[in-house]
Amino acid sequence: MAQKAAKTLAARNTARLNQTLTATIALHGLFWFLRGLIFRSSFTRKSALLYILFSGPQLFLNFQFERLGRPTYNADGAVKRSGEDLEAKGLTEYMWDVTYWTYGCLLAAATFGDRAWWLWSIVPIYSAYLAYTTFMGVRKGYTDAAGVPQPGAATSKRQAKMEKRGGQKVAYR
Repeated sequence: MAQKAAKTLAARNTARLNQTLTATIALHGLFWFLRGLIFRSSFTRKSALLYILFSGPQLFLNFQFERLGRPTYNADGAVKRSGEDLEAKGLTEYMWDVTYWTYGCLLAAATFGDRAWWLWSIVPIYSAYLAYTTFMGVRKGYTDAAGVPQPGAATSKRQAKMEKRGGQKVAYR
């Protein structure tokens, strides 16, 4: 039972990375199959350039996931390093969003043509929206429109009682 959390994280990361690798190979293979064999007349250098330009970030993110999240094991099979948590919030979550959105754009471009790559423009727009809302949240001190602090900044029960009684009184001697 030693290192149970590390073993659990390693198993979860391995399963998720294997699933992602399978999906990536299948979707990129489907793209090349459809564009190379079935829609051959519409496959041009421009199509190849758009493919490289818009699927490149997803392939880079998959490489990063593999590098950071793939667990390593000792010779005896014990977990040496479980890898980073691939279900973490924040940047990792955004990287998964980019990966999944690229999958959708890849399928759309394979079936509908090069104009479907315009769907990928939603990613920078979404990034700008997230940056703006984060900046405004920090600027306002994480309060709502009326200036009331959000529940994340809630006070403890003891502190709430003290404030209800009139705050902490300082006695000078």
